Amino acid sequence: MFSDNSLLPKETIRLAALGILSEGPLIYADLANAVRQFIGHIAGPSLELTGPSIEMLRYEGLVEPANDAKEPPLSLTDKGREELLTLLKATVRPPMTDLSKLVVALKMRFLPLLETGERQDQVDLLIDACELELARLSNLSDPTADEPYFQDWLAHDINLTESRLTWLRAFRDRV
Repeated sequence: MFSDNSLLPKETIRLAALGILSEGPLIYADLANAVRQFIGHIAGPSLELTGPSIEMLRYEGLVEPANDAKEPPLSLTDKGREELLTLLKATVRPPMTDLSKLVVALKMRFLPLLETGERQDQVDLLIDACELELARLSNLSDPTADEPYFQDWLAHDINLTESRLTWLRAFRDRV
């Protein structure tokens, strides 16, 4: 993790793999495909988002074969579940990059794995990150600047961030 307790790209992939396995055992190829599909749909293809091999997760004792079949499905170990919960509780690093958006999507997908108080804490972290993003964007905004296209785009981005913040605040009351 980074010093601010936010996830490195490889830890984001680890979160995706462990989270997907928390939903049930999968064979190696299906797990790799599910991780690739989810990441690709949220963040697009990226060399930065290549994570550790599933074999590494197995070597570390986070996943294990569910049976003795030729190609056994992998399942999450107790150590893997602990790692998953640790990764789910990481902070989100502003500004809102593709990696940050992927972390938020993974948190939302696997949020039900956390206890109620922990879920609310995670939503509070997302609210904090959104507020920091809004402050950063607002500092850039200057309606008197001779940059009409940039300022127009910036106003649009501020509106999106304000909308996300409103949604997160309402969402917190539901978790």
